[in-house]
Amino acid sequence: MTIGASPRTLAEDLRARADDALAELLHLRPDLLSPVPNDVTQLATRAGTRASVLRAVERLDRFALQTAEALAVAQDPCPYETLHALMAGEDAAPEVTEALPGAVRRLRARALVWGPEAADAEAGGVLHLVRTARELLSPAPGGPPPPTGLGPPVAEAAAGMSLNRLQQLLEAAGLPGTHDGVTAAESLAGLFSDRRRMDELLATAPPESMALLDRLVWGPPYGTVSASPATPVRWLLDRGLLLPTSPGHVVLPREAALHLRGGRAHRAVEPFPPPVTAAYEHQPATVDATAAGQALLALDAIEDLVGSWAAQPPPVLRAGGLAVRDLKRTAVALDCSEPLAAFWVELAFAAGLVASDGEADERYAPTPAYDDWQRQPAERRWASLATAWLTATRVPGLVGGRDTKGRALSALGDGLDRGAAPDVRRRVLGLLAGLPEGVAADRATLLARLRWERPLRQGDPTGEDGRQDLRTRLAQWVLDEAELLGVTARGALSAPGRALLGPPAAAAVLALTGAELAAATEAAARTLAPLLPEPLDHVLLQADLTAVAPGPLQRPLAEVLGVLADVESKGGATVYRFTPASVRRALDAGKAAAELHDFLAAHSRTPVPQPLAYLIDDVARKHGQLRIGAASAYVRCDDDALLAEILADRRSEGLRLRRLAPAILVSQTPPEVLLERLREMGYAPAAESAEGDVLIARASAHRT
Repeated sequence: MTIGASPRTLAEDLRARADDALAELLHLRPDLLSPVPNDVTQLATRAGTRASVLRAVERLDRFALQTAEALAVAQDPCPYETLHALMAGEDAAPEVTEALPGAVRRLRARALVWGPEAADAEAGGVLHLVRTARELLSPAPGGPPPPTGLGPPVAEAAAGMSLNRLQQLLEAAGLPGTHDGVTAAESLAGLFSDRRRMDELLATAPPESMALLDRLVWGPPYGTVSASPATPVRWLLDRGLLLPTSPGHVVLPREAALHLRGGRAHRAVEPFPPPVTAAYEHQPATVDATAAGQALLALDAIEDLVGSWAAQPPPVLRAGGLAVRDLKRTAVALDCSEPLAAFWVELAFAAGLVASDGEADERYAPTPAYDDWQRQPAERRWASLATAWLTATRVPGLVGGRDTKGRALSALGDGLDRGAAPDVRRRVLGLLAGLPEGVAADRATLLARLRWERPLRQGDPTGEDGRQDLRTRLAQWVLDEAELLGVTARGALSAPGRALLGPPAAAAVLALTGAELAAATEAAARTLAPLLPEPLDHVLLQADLTAVAPGPLQRPLAEVLGVLADVESKGGATVYRFTPASVRRALDAGKAAAELHDFLAAHSRTPVPQPLAYLIDDVARKHGQLRIGAASAYVRCDDDALLAEILADRRSEGLRLRRLAPAILVSQTPPEVLLERLREMGYAPAAESAEGDVLIARASAHRT
């Protein structure tokens, strides 16, 4: 290419660009790097493929897209003045004049438009829209009308008409005749493009004819006519303002429509993004405190989920995913709705805390990473969850919907991945970060801003309402999920959530590098740490066999108390309830009655209530009197009267017990079943090893 000459192809245009411009192109269209092109020619070829162009067009904002649509209906190449007239109209709207160079610059940076820089184009240069983009934004004849709603130009619409018919149109419009169809079409197009002559022609039109044009001017430009059209329609047909496309069908030519529109390709242009307005304003300290409390609730929900799955791992469906009944059982265990349970399940999976165990009888279970996660401070556990949520491609909100084949979408199953999800999450939080601290965004204006930034993200086939685009639903889910995690609170971005996005300059970036993401995670943890209350080393024992934890407990205390008592309620304070079953669980875990008394006395700010002490002693006195082993199973006891009582009990008939020796009963029932059935009958047996030692039941140990 000659120095200073205009590029003739996209490849020549790319070859003339500076290195930083090529780097920007690859950043805006990363699919061009897979695989890495060998040279600029191959890069240009790949940049013009339909899949790559469609992906780039989908990432355009509304005004850049409208600019590309205007280029698609203009002649190629298109002078900048023509593009400006199509966008700004005859009144040359100043806001469009101001914003148009930026839109051209964005299209050129993405290699959807090639030609001179915006400033040079304004000085008289011409712009080329990539051919594939023109085909996408201005479909071929016979297809749907372009997004602008403009029909084909006169030359294209009149291509199949006879010369005699064209001469009749010219005569009715007051134009001189021509010797061929091409010049006849050009003469008619020139009339429609001439404002003065077109105004004079339309001034003679019947009012009914103008009403018909008003119905077609903004699209769709096609209509139907009968074999004997009415007078208003006949007036338009005779002057070429309606041209036939097929028997019984007509179209309003593009040049005529542009005249009626005042030269504009779009009814309304949006040169600037709509602002995100404030809905409420809170004190930043209040927002951060609320977010910290919600972060603790999120950690509790994940621990409850993984704890329940450690004790009873749910099976993996043959087609993959979690069964509906197991999701319902999980929701009951977490005391929440099924959609919320699906969110916690997907979050634990995204963070690597649960996974399939890979066994023949495949089940979901905690991973070894969960044990490492539990040993971390609360702020680091939260930061890892928040980062996993921010970068996950899976969308829990789709659970319960249906895929394109009508199959139900299950939690942890296939069909929940959406590549746009991480981008939407970062963009929503980035828009919230643009507001002052403590300010909650008006949801309607935030969604309107997102629609301006990505107008082509159209309906998702798995959605119940195909008219609502996926990006809008994703944004709504992001706002709800961010509140659940404590990334936002009361609709405003919290300080830890702001730190999670990285430096302020990175808030608008849709993806961070691995190092940047790790640094942001660490910053979020540091920001959250001072907001969390110090873990407590004590509880308040009550006379009604409950213990109140007025805040988060230190992990050793929480682990022992979680075995010794059942959680009754959670919130600002956690209430634990002591029951015979919970005390027996602690004894099964190897604790002696004296140890339990000492533990409660050491960690209670109130005296140990007498009913609780009696409960522990009573359960401990009975615990281990019966010992269960494998024969399949046996029952051993020094008290022959107790064994005789069991044999005489009619409820033991199904256990098929028989006396093997004066102190031993045996059964063909598995030991764990025998142990449970005797406990249901009111006895308190203890499991025994082959060596005769009491088996210690540790808290949940199933891992992948």
